[in-house]
Amino acid sequence: MQFTYATSLLLAGLAMASPIERRATPAADMVKQIAPKSEKCNSSAECRTNEQVAPILIQTFQDYKIYSAGQIAGVLALMAFESGDFKYKHNVSPGRPGQGTANMQMYPSNIKYAASIPDLKSKASSFTENSPDAQKNELLAMLTDDKYNFGSAPWYLTTQCDKGVQTALATGSDDGFAQYMKCVGVSVTGDRDAYWQRAKKAFNL
Repeated sequence: MQFTYATSLLLAGLAMASPIERRATPAADMVKQIAPKSEKCNSSAECRTNEQVAPILIQTFQDYKIYSAGQIAGVLALMAFESGDFKYKHNVSPGRPGQGTANMQMYPSNIKYAASIPDLKSKASSFTENSPDAQKNELLAMLTDDKYNFGSAPWYLTTQCDKGVQTALATGSDDGFAQYMKCVGVSVTGDRDAYWQRAKKAFNL
């Protein structure tokens, strides 16, 4: 498998970090460049630092076979923005039941995402779009485990966005990112674009 420069750099960051100490690795530095506030965590149990997030992201991108610098940058920009620099795993405002994970995925998509995960597939079958709020939050609680939380955005890009959008995002262009945001169901606001521009700079796009 041929890796792009971006993925190779992320993988190098993981290789340079010992199992205990993951400070100042290239991968963690790239995450921090995109999500500047991820260097430190507040008291929230949901918060993850750039150093904690980097190795998980590396594995996630490999799992979903995302190797394009443009796609990696776009997914990171989306997750960093939606999670408040990886501070939150659930929708804080307005607090929609069942909405969350790193890309603040809506509940109906979370059902599909959970169904795609072998370990959660059987449990996911008991949830519907009309499930009560408590059950919606129950599903989200399963997905916000770190091993699933950061996979939702890569899953969405590779399964819910068509090939044209994936190809456009791979170019690393502003238009490609705009198409990706349209697939997600939002538009490119100034705040979103700021994350995207930082991601482009981090990956030399």
